[in-house]
Amino acid sequence: MNVLYKNPVSEKIMLQPITVRTVKSYQQDDQSDCVNVVQIEDEISATFELLKVLHQYNSLNAWTLLIAPDNVPSKALLDSCSIDTSKLLVIRQKHLVNLEYVLSSALHNGNFAAVITWTDIINNQQLSQLSLNLSHTRTKLYCFSKKSAHSEISLTQ
Repeated sequence: MNVLYKNPVSEKIMLQPITVRTVKSYQQDDQSDCVNVVQIEDEISATFELLKVLHQYNSLNAWTLLIAPDNVPSKALLDSCSIDTSKLLVIRQKHLVNLEYVLSSALHNGNFAAVITWTDIINNQQLSQLSLNLSHTRTKLYCFSKKSAHSEISLTQ
């Protein structure tokens, strides 16, 4: 997409190329969906989508658990986006000993509004197994995925 704007350095109107990126995002989750797969294309779209999810749950009186790879946004970025980091618990993948236990506990103990992870941390079988038991919890599970074919993940709810 090309946009015309006035260059402050010269008095000529210059044509500057601008790349417009389409981010394939999750649908706004309704109350019945406990599992949300967020399709991302790259680290920029992942950061943008993660900030949207964090902001959505930040106003609630509950924790948000982020089980993340090592490339999570910095505290400075979260602060600049008005995200209260005192309600955010970040566990990096390399520090996890028992992923299934941590996910199950967080999803069912009632202290978390949302649990966020990635498909390169949790596999499709684990995600499907977790989705079986989420009908009795208010905690939402978000799974970020670089895969474009989400139809392979069968979520029973």
